[in-house]
Amino acid sequence: MHASDTLEAAPAPRRHWIGLGALALPTLLISIDVSVLYVALPSISRDLGASGTQQLWILDIYSFILAGFLVTMGGLADRIGARRLLLVGAAAFGVVSVIAAYSQSAEMLIAARALLGLAGATIMPSTMSLIRHMFPRPEEMARAISIWLACFMGGMTAGPIAGGALIEHFWWGAAFLMGVPVMALIGVVAPRLLPDVRPSGSGHALPDAVSVGLSLVTLLPGVYGLKEIARGEQVVPAVVGLVVAAVAGVVFVRRQRRLADPLLDLELFSNHKFSVGLATFLVTGVVMAGVSYAAALYLQGVLALSPLAVGAWLVPQNLIMLAGTLLAPRLDQRFDTVRLVVGGLVVSGGGLLLLGFLSTSSLALHLVAMVLAAAGVSVTMSLVMNLIMGATPPERAGSAASVAETGGELGIALGVATLGTLVSALYRFALPGELPAGVAAPTADRVGEGIASAPAAVVGSPVAGDVLAAAREAFTFGYNVVGVLGGVALLGAAWATGRVLGAGRESEVAETELGDGTAETDMAAPATVGELAEATA
Repeated sequence: MHASDTLEAAPAPRRHWIGLGALALPTLLISIDVSVLYVALPSISRDLGASGTQQLWILDIYSFILAGFLVTMGGLADRIGARRLLLVGAAAFGVVSVIAAYSQSAEMLIAARALLGLAGATIMPSTMSLIRHMFPRPEEMARAISIWLACFMGGMTAGPIAGGALIEHFWWGAAFLMGVPVMALIGVVAPRLLPDVRPSGSGHALPDAVSVGLSLVTLLPGVYGLKEIARGEQVVPAVVGLVVAAVAGVVFVRRQRRLADPLLDLELFSNHKFSVGLATFLVTGVVMAGVSYAAALYLQGVLALSPLAVGAWLVPQNLIMLAGTLLAPRLDQRFDTVRLVVGGLVVSGGGLLLLGFLSTSSLALHLVAMVLAAAGVSVTMSLVMNLIMGATPPERAGSAASVAETGGELGIALGVATLGTLVSALYRFALPGELPAGVAAPTADRVGEGIASAPAAVVGSPVAGDVLAAAREAFTFGYNVVGVLGGVALLGAAWATGRVLGAGRESEVAETELGDGTAETDMAAPATVGELAEATA
């Protein structure tokens, strides 16, 4: 953010704060749409006769397309105007939601979910771009971003609850119809409350078509490959997809460097706040996604909790995450931003280290560990997103938001693919040493497929109790290791973030003081997000 933008910006008018509600609603809905199918899928499978493969595509195609098109839609928002793209995306999302609700076959629902992902990709960067324009003051932008993130996290929490209630009283299609009135409301209020931000007369043309194609060939096969590796299925096509994505990514970067008006401005990465913020976003996403995947298996497979009980035990950490996200801007007004980001990572990493002490009956310790992790991550993510957007010129806000959101999506896919695969490998490694003598090889092989399949593998066996106890011990060992590795990764990220952001701040302050002819004093004085933004010229 340029210093002049910060110093001369007037407070956001009341209309913009009301408009923030209009931006938060579709964000809430999109995050609900990501999670609602976890409870709707059994009913959908029964009514539409979906096969196992079709069920996976019904679940995955939405986030798959969303991640693949974010960069393209972020660049488009910077070119045609964020409000215009938001209105188009909202209208499309509403129409396709009706199609999804009344799908007559699994194939029809998969296609509708793909279109919903495409519409969602237009909405996500548009909302963040508008926030960047509507709230130029750093302290106001921090508050607006925290509200936006809180709505996104709230949607992930509320999705299964809302979906379950609608399915119980109506039918699974009602879960998709939630989006229709919300998107209709956006179409009515957005032109009245949101600014029509467009490029200047000499502004951007439409995105470079070759760059759009290369970005899709980079992201779509890449996300597909990560998801398939995480499942342990279709390994060869997954590896081919990752190779194709890597090659296309190299070509994409080289083309962006040559273009006068690139789809993705690589100069954004030259700002250390943007780059460090994005790296922190990615690392935290990898760790938390992988640990959350293992946590769900631990709660159900080791502690034998029902899905309803698992949801109940997740409520405290979700509430802490919402509270931390909303509290972050207030903390930033009182404390140094870098120390808050580093402190959040340390708290989160410390919480995950506690997972190394879990036994097969450590429900309370698990709750404490995950609450600490959620508390630290929520503050860090809110401030990091604000750093990313504050370091971005307003005319590139859509691109910056799309890169951050793509990093989050890739982090989730990569976390499940790496840490999820690791916990499964460690389970299989530890299981033979835990199994009682005399277990038949076919039974041992079936138990080794995963902790979730272990109960069915020993039905009717005289040593079923001993085998299940062994499986629980083996999985807990794997979870211990993954939790400690995740904690160490976040502590390492805290150290690196503190070093880079602290050194960059000292350099900026020194340059500012030398430029003003003042003494080089207090270079390491604490700084809030606003002060960090003002230091960037």
